[in-house]
Amino acid sequence: MAKHTVTLIPGDGIGIETTSAMQEVVAAAGADIAWEVADAGAECAERCGTPLPEETIEAVKRNKVGIKGPTATPVGTGFRSVNVALRKTLDLYVCLRPVLSIPGAGGRYDDVDLVIVRENTEDLYAGVEFEEGSPEALELIRFVEEHEAGTIRPDSGISIKPISVTATRRIVDYAFDYALKQGRSKVTAAHKANIMKHSDGLFLREAREVAKGYEGRIAFDDRIIDAFCMNMVMDPSQFDVIVFPNLYGDIASDLAAGLVGGLGIAPGANIGADYAVFEAVHGSAPDIAGKNLANPTAEILSAAMMLDHLGEQATAERIRAAVRAVYARGEHLTGDIRRATASGEAPATCTEFTEALVRELERA
Repeated sequence: MAKHTVTLIPGDGIGIETTSAMQEVVAAAGADIAWEVADAGAECAERCGTPLPEETIEAVKRNKVGIKGPTATPVGTGFRSVNVALRKTLDLYVCLRPVLSIPGAGGRYDDVDLVIVRENTEDLYAGVEFEEGSPEALELIRFVEEHEAGTIRPDSGISIKPISVTATRRIVDYAFDYALKQGRSKVTAAHKANIMKHSDGLFLREAREVAKGYEGRIAFDDRIIDAFCMNMVMDPSQFDVIVFPNLYGDIASDLAAGLVGGLGIAPGANIGADYAVFEAVHGSAPDIAGKNLANPTAEILSAAMMLDHLGEQATAERIRAAVRAVYARGEHLTGDIRRATASGEAPATCTEFTEALVRELERA
């Protein structure tokens, strides 16, 4: 019997290829894992009538831990994001995204080492929306005007941005606790409290209150989100652990990934009190799906985070060391890595990159 059982959600597009590569690497690293495969995503919606079947949710609940490939989400129409639905259903309130330079990955910087902690359950991603012209939207517009809170054009679609004391305090507390456990020195809260005083203002106020409990152990500061983005691009070394409301964290994590080489090497985790689901942060890339061109690094590094979570830190570090070694040599890099495309050599396929990692693990 395997030591760990993990729910595997391959997802859509290149998810089939990247999760398969991840399984090979995890096995080569010596992890004793049984995979329970479950379905989700746009292709699942066509087959099953829903993008997130109840049996998939139950599989994650049963095993406590899952890892998924990217799932496609229609833009502007259709069903809501599978990722958002999983986070809300399982109360995966933490989105954890380490951003770490990999020598040879072609990033803009060589020494980025920061962690993004994003609140995962509310803000504009709570999904409280009213369609333009709907009775609910018109009623809300009248309510706003009657209470002299402002004016909304009658042809507006409306999204509500809830920021609660409860969710803010638990995400900021997680960021500080993570910083302590990982030997980090500072937490920064990013916000737009100068404009949105009752939502982002609440986030900042509660972050400052939580920070008081860590005085003398972890430093704290805060940045307005637009200034934060500028400063991170100019000098990412000034940041360590950054905690965000949901929307800003989503945008900033992709921006941060661009500093180190792109989404192809950016791992992520969604963590709650009872369950955790790990995932690469990139999309399903349908234009290259099935062509053996995908970069599985993000999925593989997400699996390393999963192994850390399962208490298999030594195995996780073997995987990270193998990734660093393969990138440093630069002989089997996929086409999304700037170094690979700049060298003039043909980029490696997903299979070739995976085989290089497996050989590295076998040598180690």
